[in-house]
Amino acid sequence: MTSLLETINDPADLRRLPRAQLQTVADELRACVLENVARTGGHLSSNLGTVELTVALHYVFNTPEDRLVWDVGHQTYPHKILTGRRARMPSLRQLGGLSGFPQRSESVYDTFGTAHSSTSISAALGMAVAARQKGESRHAVAIIGDGAMTAGMAFEALNNGGVEDCKLLVILNDNDMSISPPVGALNRYLAQLMSGQFYSAAKNVGKNVLKVAPPLFELAKRLEEHAKGMVVPATLFEKFGFNYVGPIDGHDLDSLVPTLENIKQLKGPQFLHVVTKKGQGYKLAEADPVAYHGPGKFDPAVGLVPPAAVPKTTFTQVFGQWLCDMAEKDPRLVGITPAMREGSGMVEFEKRFPGRYYDVGIAEQHAVTFAAGLACEGLKPVVAIYSTFLQRAYDQLIHDVAIQNLPVVFALDRAGLVGADGATHAGAYDIAYLRCIPNMAVACPADERECRQLLSSAFEQNHPVAVRYPRGAGAGVAQAPDLAGLPYGKGEIRRLRDGATDGARQGVAILAFGTLLYPALQAAEKLNATVVNMRWAKPLDVGLLLQVAAGHEALVTVEEGCLMGGAGSAVSEALQAAGVVMPLLQLGLPDVFIEHGDPVKLLAMQGLDAAGIEKSILARFPTLLAAAPAPLKSVA
Repeated sequence: MTSLLETINDPADLRRLPRAQLQTVADELRACVLENVARTGGHLSSNLGTVELTVALHYVFNTPEDRLVWDVGHQTYPHKILTGRRARMPSLRQLGGLSGFPQRSESVYDTFGTAHSSTSISAALGMAVAARQKGESRHAVAIIGDGAMTAGMAFEALNNGGVEDCKLLVILNDNDMSISPPVGALNRYLAQLMSGQFYSAAKNVGKNVLKVAPPLFELAKRLEEHAKGMVVPATLFEKFGFNYVGPIDGHDLDSLVPTLENIKQLKGPQFLHVVTKKGQGYKLAEADPVAYHGPGKFDPAVGLVPPAAVPKTTFTQVFGQWLCDMAEKDPRLVGITPAMREGSGMVEFEKRFPGRYYDVGIAEQHAVTFAAGLACEGLKPVVAIYSTFLQRAYDQLIHDVAIQNLPVVFALDRAGLVGADGATHAGAYDIAYLRCIPNMAVACPADERECRQLLSSAFEQNHPVAVRYPRGAGAGVAQAPDLAGLPYGKGEIRRLRDGATDGARQGVAILAFGTLLYPALQAAEKLNATVVNMRWAKPLDVGLLLQVAAGHEALVTVEEGCLMGGAGSAVSEALQAAGVVMPLLQLGLPDVFIEHGDPVKLLAMQGLDAAGIEKSILARFPTLLAAAPAPLKSVA
């Protein structure tokens, strides 16, 4: 028997259904999301929570003519299924498959590409103003979560949008749960709004009754404006110039659909507050929405189970342990996260040092300047932040930290390629955007042991230092139990080519930055090349560089970061400054955005695995790689 969902190939099919069938669609849609995420991995809790809202939006609004702009976009799997991509869901987040986020190139229904938070209101406002300017009557709808509302950019957009006469609707999807627990005054404010049960219920009853009579609805709305002050004060959003409606149950289609139909008839900027539950409809996700935020593959009937084998220690875990150990040793240490407690490995730190832990919400700019203020007063802040998210605080990094030369440590998680999240989350640019800033230093640990050591080295400095490390596990090198650092700005020769002789320039040397040291060592064994573990992109170990350059005929740089302006460029600049002219091959990420897929495969596709490094070096320096002659044996 064909399910109702199977008959829906685009939202026009959905809009042809009687309203009474929408709940069936929602139930089947929720099951479809669960089935597919269990097979591929991906974001689950957020998507289960937006099923009814997605159905209602596509039912009421004339998409894609009316624009839906999803904030972050990790809650758009139901949207993708309803917009003609149901058959492709088994390819979700796989190489060459569907993106886990909206992409304009993927569908006309994905009106704005996103994966970072708090951009939706700005983008939707731009679309609404453009429609007004062009004389078009389309609506623009921004769907934003309560966590994303903690970012300043969202309020900048509200401030601008409230004075524009355009068809803009902002929907606050209030699920009382960002990836980390919600923080700040806004969360408390939303809780207060939700507590006005009588007020909320009265409003919704009136709207449902009057939905078929727009003139009466308008009259009721004007009366409500007068009565509102007698029940609750005007909301923050009304102060911004929006007409506030809500809060309403985001899982009740009988409330959602008529409310959206009514709002659609109103003029000026509108704000709808819907209350949803992450994980809705799947009891295990409802009970633990954090665990099911972004699970890997699992059996829906069983739920998540611990892996049979003990997993390798991740770089994130290395950081988390170091943070606790260093905090125990130095009372000046303060840990800061912009709403990524779990992702950055700070759960244990918060438990052990709650008075020195600060989750500032999705507010990267504030996080960096907040750290600067702490540093001004003699504390030693450590900002745990994804490489791609630090991009949002670039001005603060320069203006508030670097110019004042403040001792802030930036623990940059997710450096390099990240796999299934794709280009939006790839930490491809940190070396390039950090090393050009005066006073800034950048460390690139090769493995777990070095990560701990270089974090200590960074903490010892009296100026800003970033330590970049990738997602997941490394080579599995055991950590030292102490907090000893490594020499600041110094690398090491990890492998010396066989047959190397003092005073002679022979063969090729590979200069590795970060975890690509290990595939470089594998390639070097086959090529008989020297390998240098550079450890620091800035300051560059120029002394070691010139020493190695003097003993080799060519150099190769290897980094999991962008080639343009990266560590290889730093080597080229240093050689030029020293007047050294020699062949230099730079290997790294090309000048393109690399989409989602298995990170091992992605690195191989960029020629950054052992085989790829070997192939690139052989192609460039075929005559320099002959094996060194075996030493002559004396014959009696």
